[in-house]
Amino acid sequence: MKNFIYDIPTRVLFGNNQVPNVGIEVKKHASKILLLYGKNSIKKSGLYDEVIKYLNKENIEVVELSGVDPNPRIETVRTGADLCRKHNLELVLAVGGGSTIDCAKAIAAQAKYHGDIWKDIYVEKKYENLKEALPVASILTLAATGSEMNGSSVISNMSENLKLGMGNYILRPVFSILDPTYTFSVNKYQTAAGVVDIMSHIFEQYFSPDKKGFLQSRIMEGLLKTVIHYGPIAFENPNDYEARANIMWASSLALNGLTSLGKESTDWATHQMEHELSAKYDITHGIGLGILTPYWMEYVLDKENVHRFVDYANNVWGIFGEDDLKVAQKVIAKTREFFNSLEVPSTLVEVGIDSSKFEEMALGAVKNGAIGCMKKLGYKDVLEIYTMAL
Repeated sequence: MKNFIYDIPTRVLFGNNQVPNVGIEVKKHASKILLLYGKNSIKKSGLYDEVIKYLNKENIEVVELSGVDPNPRIETVRTGADLCRKHNLELVLAVGGGSTIDCAKAIAAQAKYHGDIWKDIYVEKKYENLKEALPVASILTLAATGSEMNGSSVISNMSENLKLGMGNYILRPVFSILDPTYTFSVNKYQTAAGVVDIMSHIFEQYFSPDKKGFLQSRIMEGLLKTVIHYGPIAFENPNDYEARANIMWASSLALNGLTSLGKESTDWATHQMEHELSAKYDITHGIGLGILTPYWMEYVLDKENVHRFVDYANNVWGIFGEDDLKVAQKVIAKTREFFNSLEVPSTLVEVGIDSSKFEEMALGAVKNGAIGCMKKLGYKDVLEIYTMAL
């Protein structure tokens, strides 16, 4: 196992009726904040009124920015950063899902950065230049990305057809409120996309060709079994608290460092490929991942890494057999079957995507070199996976 330092500064307030603590928690860090959210969902649910009430109770000055897109735009980041500077705001509070939290992190970074974080950080990856940011906090309303407990942020620049990510320790939220009851209103489509997103985050860390990482693999298998068990329950019974609670906490644990630290390698090729889809077609991230993942599995499977598929088959799905490759093929088919049970499409055509931009997307996915670790994927490999997914 490799050396690592595990330090998560995020204070998590989990469970029903935690929102009344928001003013108290904010007050520890700021008296003037940017309140960031999406369209109208938090107003329809009553969460907006609750948040404002408890912020007012602590005399927190609030400047609002609404309208964050599902694939958050760099223009929103710049608008938010300008508001923070103009009003001398001291914290960014995101109320929403991963897109809103990702946007909040980018705003918090840009507000303290003298250059353009899109060019310097997201595109050119000059992470060493990002030395300070406003504190970020979140109230989570959609379990999917794990952004509520990590320092990662993915932002889209539609004028450049780019969707890029970056990560920095200083962007980890100082606190996050996770109340599963505020995910009751999440519809079937977004519930399914969230479940797939969580599973994909785990897959990207689980599937590696080395035979090390025993402890990490067992943790990830437990998370996968949890999401596979409770995902269909939440899909059919959206007000099931236990299902929503388990999915919400699994989302956080899947991408807060717990599952990957100490591992020899992780993959992330499927995310690179899906970001190209989202950048060009603005589709839901989890849906894109659900389409691509089984094709990626089929493509990278070989005798050198089949052991990881066998572990996945045995320990998550209870699929056994004497022929390892056949077991692997069965579990890949089972994964697709599970996604389909949540009404996730199997092909790109089903979401209106044809092959016209495949070459451009394949070039974009590998612009910084070959991707993945299960099998190093170059331009031709990525192009083939996109073609398989048609």
